[in-house]
Amino acid sequence: MPARPVRAFAVTLLATLLAALLPASAARAEGRAVQGGRLDWGLKSSFQSYVTGPVAKGGFRLNGGAATVGGSLFRFHSATGTYDPASGAFEAAFSGGVAFQGHRGPDGAYELDLTVSRPTVRISGGRGTLYLDVTSKAKDTGAVTSRPQVPFATLGLGGIDMRGAGSPVVLTDVPATLTDQGAQAFAGYYQAGAQLDPVSLSADVRTAPPAPSAPQPAPPAQPSGTPPAGPRAEGAFTDAAVDWGVRRTFREYVTGPVGQGRWTLAEGAQDGGALFRFPQGKGTYDGREGRLAAEFAGSVRFTGARLDLTLGRVGVTVENGKGVLSADVTTGGQTRPAVALVEFDAKGLKAEGKLATLTEAPATLTEGGARAFGSLYTTGTGMDPVSLAVPLEAGAQLPALPDLGSTAPPTTAGTPAAPSPAAPAPASAAAPAGESADLGLYAALAVAVLVLAGGAALLVVRRHRAAASGTTP
Repeated sequence: MPARPVRAFAVTLLATLLAALLPASAARAEGRAVQGGRLDWGLKSSFQSYVTGPVAKGGFRLNGGAATVGGSLFRFHSATGTYDPASGAFEAAFSGGVAFQGHRGPDGAYELDLTVSRPTVRISGGRGTLYLDVTSKAKDTGAVTSRPQVPFATLGLGGIDMRGAGSPVVLTDVPATLTDQGAQAFAGYYQAGAQLDPVSLSADVRTAPPAPSAPQPAPPAQPSGTPPAGPRAEGAFTDAAVDWGVRRTFREYVTGPVGQGRWTLAEGAQDGGALFRFPQGKGTYDGREGRLAAEFAGSVRFTGARLDLTLGRVGVTVENGKGVLSADVTTGGQTRPAVALVEFDAKGLKAEGKLATLTEAPATLTEGGARAFGSLYTTGTGMDPVSLAVPLEAGAQLPALPDLGSTAPPTTAGTPAAPSPAAPAPASAAAPAGESADLGLYAALAVAVLVLAGGAALLVVRRHRAAASGTTP
């Protein structure tokens, strides 16, 4: 066979193998969706100490489902974004916010007033940036400014390989440095280049879109003149939900070194990180009069040192813009039914679309609530806010709980240890199963190409030798 046809044959076979391999590889290399996860960050611990200390005499408030973790971290939730395992490009936006206030003046206004929310991490080309929505009051003029998605901090990604990660994508204690724009948004409390608290995150990655659900049959047509069935009949509703975290500092006390305890959910109650959801609410709602009465499923039990408190069969009433949340309270083996625990501002309860909602209404402890907590708090103490969601039509979708993502151990990107010749590759550089298969295919392809090339070269050599000797191979 002449040398040129042999080379053409090798090229054709190589193209055929690549055509069979590349479509699957290209599909796997496409960006994947980030859905669910958390980001833990303390902003700057010395700033927290200053705000809550004897000089500023202030504090902070959580909003949007943000929670506290450990001694000085804030947890943001419900990551959404994209990840490209081929290039390592990563973007994830998280929900929740923290408002800091301090230096309260005679008029009740705060000289220090800073809110950060919606942190977003973007990583590309080995560089990372943390973006924030920031509302702040300038130290010198008192002017209030709001800036969306400020490039607040640069992230130190030295030694971290973001390529080839699976799920979840995990970053731990990544150094963060204040940027010029971040310093401006920080209202002048720190200069650009200041070290902020390190950032940790975990984000779930969808490797494939979810399978489409089977189409649901249409409901049977209602006879003419018959009112449609559903939870709206005569102002009644089912499947409502109330969200309440009791009190942030109480949760921290229970799980901290003093309480040394925990909480346990039962009967359908759900944990949203910074709040508990009591579901399956049934009752009545009169939008014109602003009245509501409901009972909900679920219970939460707090146990620890000298503590055993269960709140169950939660109820909510609203009238004249005032709400009351009650519960059966069990302590010392005895249950007191329907104890009014907190009062909350319900003037914001309103119907929007298929739901009547009330979001993060401020709440204060009642006298009965103070007794329920063993006089740990006094009457009138601020408790966690109350949120309500009441369906007005059948099939109404309730607001989603904060999505903290997978609790699986880190299997992907992170701060790698120093490499060792005998040690396996760090998890941050490990390819998922699909990409490992690709590597095997590439290796097989390379061997095939080498064999083809070697065979072609050998055939050409033999051809030339045969021509020189006058024989036919």
